Amino acid sequence: MQVDIKVKRVYNEYEISDGFRVLVDRIWPRGMSKERIKADLWLKEIAPSNDLRKCFDHEADRWEEFKRRYFAELDKKGELTHLLVEKASKSTLTLLYSASSKEYNQAVALREYLLSKMKQ
Repeated sequence: MQVDIKVKRVYNEYEISDGFRVLVDRIWPRGMSKERIKADLWLKEIAPSNDLRKCFDHEADRWEEFKRRYFAELDKKGELTHLLVEKASKSTLTLLYSASSKEYNQAVALREYLLSKMKQ
């Protein structure tokens, strides 16, 4: 089975190849309309807790600790992660985020988490 989970910044243009688009930010991206984002689903509940988000602040040196703590939070959100695994197993899934860092954001971590769950 070919699994395609993409990670994309909400400010980038929509592409038909994005498949099912899920916004994974807790807070709606500044200056963005629903029409521009073209998200099929806003799953704010899957975003890191406010405490974790503020502690991490997209700092590279906190990345591994952030992932460890975020994965622990995700382990408690089985219904939500199962929904995303189901979507990814059927078609392309694109996780949308608004952070300026392309490497250190919750969508990248969530993608890693989902792929690890799909291998189990």
